[in-house]
Parts: sequence; C-alpha cells; structure tokens
Amino acid sequence: MVKSKFLFKIYYIGKKKYYGSQRQRDFLTIEECLLNTLIEKNYINEVNNSDFEFASRTDRYVSARGAYFTCITEKKPILMEINAALPKDIGIWAYTKVPFDFSSRYDALMRHYIYIVPRSLTYFQNISTLNFKIMQQACKKLEGQHDFANFSKKEKDKINTIRDMYSVKLSKQNNFLVFDFKSKSFLRQQIRRIVKKVLELGKGEIIYKDFLDLFDSSKEHSYQPVDANGLILWDIKYDDTIELEIDPKSKERMNNFFLKKEIYFNFKHQLFRTLQQHDFS
Repeated sequence: MVKSKFLFKIYYIGKKKYYGSQRQRDFLTIEECLLNTLIEKNYINEVNNSDFEFASRTDRYVSARGAYFTCITEKKPILMEINAALPKDIGIWAYTKVPFDFSSRYDALMRHYIYIVPRSLTYFQNISTLNFKIMQQACKKLEGQHDFANFSKKEKDKINTIRDMYSVKLSKQNNFLVFDFKSKSFLRQQIRRIVKKVLELGKGEIIYKDFLDLFDSSKEHSYQPVDANGLILWDIKYDDTIELEIDPKSKERMNNFFLKKEIYFNFKHQLFRTLQQHDFS
C-alpha cells in the first residue's frame, strides 16, 4: 500500500501514571503509548518519518473524549487491531484520510473543553453559599476577545496572550458544577485558572471588581489553578471537508470502559455514603 496520512480521534483518561499527552524523556505519556503501539503493529517504522502530530497538548491528569492526532501510516488502519494493543484507558474510535499538508493542530477551527468541578454542590452548600448568578455573569464577561495573560501560566518566552473565546457557559449537572469552554485555541492552564477565579467569585472570596481587574494585563496576578482532574478535552472541530468514520467496535470498546468505571465508582460512592449513616442495627 502507498503511504497515506490519517487523522485519528481518540479518548484517554488522565491517570497519575501518564505525565500528560506530549512525549517526555523518561516519563510515560499518552503520545508514547500511541507511538509504541503504532510501531509494534507496523503502522509506522520510525517516529521521525511519520509526521506524527497531536492536535492539542494536555497536562497530567487531564482526560479527553475527542482528542486528535495525525500521522503517515504504512498501511490502512484497522482501529481494533491498534486498540487491542493499547491500555484500556486509551483508545482510537474514529479516523479519516487527510491530505499530506493537513495539520491536526493548525487546521483546527475550534477546541471544546469541559471542566467538572471535583467538589459536589452539596459540599459547597455545607461550607458556604454559592452565588451562581454572579458566576454566570463572569462567564459571559469572558466571552469575546481579551488578553488572558492573568488567566494563564506565565511562560519564559514572550507570547501572544490575546484569545477569542467563542463561548463560556456554566451549568449544574447531577449535583456538580460544569463549565463549558469553546475557542480556537487556549493558553497553558487558561481554563483551570479561569475556573479558579470564577469559583472564588461565587464563594465571595473576591468581589466582581477583583475579577474584572484580571483583564488588565499591565497588572500581574499570581495564583494556583484548580485541580486538573476535572478537565476534559471534549472535541475539536475542523472544516466540512473532514468527515470522520466512526468504528462501531472501537466506540463500543470506549463506552464499555466508561460504563465499567461508572459502575465501580457508583458503588464506591454508595459504600461511603452508607458508612456515614447511623440507623443500621
């Protein structure tokens, strides 16, 4: 078969053992797992000649349902053949052939992230009141073009920190706060730092003027982002010429893995909830 370039859609769970998505020397990452498997199954011979590219880099503990990567393969992909050699917490579930000059990173039109606040609404109600209305007001203010220097990790090199946020939404789902972010691109830790400040605003730890001051990049603010565990790369959008083919068995593998984990953690939740009760005899 003549070599071809493919775009792959994958999921992964940001476990402790993975040091983010990007390859790192001496550390296990999502990219390393994928590359090792593609080499093992003879889809690529050498990494340097494969044009392997991740569409978005994610930090340690961040998960994905719709991450993407491209690479040039030696043969037509059979997704379940690849998935069978991958850990169950990583999987490819859709793909399509793309031109050799296609870039999974730079040709992306929109990136969609979701952040689930690890603490339940019940937890917040037990420790303080939560002003949901002002939190939604802050989310609306974040939409549009702004300098997000104070909402991102400070980089050693000077970079452009202006971004156009298409939408920022906050909702309550199954007793949890869920943030929804859409933009063409994001700065490092941008979402987690935004969530940090919106939560502080909701809890009354800062006032709305303090939040607005963060948009002034001439004043530097230093603080830590929220936990990375709640962040999910939900999807990435490309133009209409990109038509992904979903592999039914691979999607079933993904959903079965999610269901198995849901059942396990639901049981753990009920176990500890029961242990707090005092009316058993």
